[in-house]
Parts: sequence; structure tokens; C-alpha cells
Amino acid sequence: MPRFVVQEHYATSHHFDLRLERDGALVSWAVPKGMPEDPTKNRLAIRVDDHDLSHLIVEDGTPVEGVPGAVKKSIWDGGTYEAEEFGEDMVIVTFNGRRLKGKYSIFRAGKNWLVHKMKQGA
Repeated sequence: MPRFVVQEHYATSHHFDLRLERDGALVSWAVPKGMPEDPTKNRLAIRVDDHDLSHLIVEDGTPVEGVPGAVKKSIWDGGTYEAEEFGEDMVIVTFNGRRLKGKYSIFRAGKNWLVHKMKQGA
């Protein structure tokens, strides 16, 4: 099964990177506020360049100044996923991770994308 990773990233701004293994690369989005937990609320996702598969395990343990216990890049979650749809404008996947479980859609909304947690049974 294809793998995924969500990295917590302290760069210019604090955000999360969602990466899905597909065709030998990681299709990637920056998700500024993290993955949604509430099916009634979508989260902004910004499509970024695909990344090499080595990013499945990339972490940067450099401490973040002013944020106790935080490092520049850590793995927030990872695991496998099943794709129901993986198109240019819509991705529907079911995550099987430590934290992320269940079905999510990632869809184009204008120039950006949104991430939506689907209700169970949907």
C-alpha cells in the first residue's frame, strides 16, 4: 500500500506538510493549520512541488527558538493510505496512520486546495 507522512514544520511560518506516495514521488501540500479533525470545517492546503521518497523519514532536530520542545521538522504522523480517487483536482484517500484514520478529500478550490475530513460512513 502507498505510504503517507505528515511533518510538522517550523519554517518561515509554522505549518504541516502532507505528503502522499504516488508514482515514485511524494505528492505534497503545505497545510498551515494542520489536518482537520472536524468534518464540518475544511483546512487550506497549498500544493507544493513533489518531493523525493526520502522525505518519508526526514526530520530536523534543530530546536526552535522560543517554542519549548519544538524542532524544525518532525514527523507528526505516518502510515499507509488507500486511494479512492487521485485526480488533478480531487484526491480522496483513507488514512491508516497513528493519528490520522479515516477518509479525507483534498480538492482544488480556485488556485489553492482544501482538505476535508469526511464523516464516517461517507
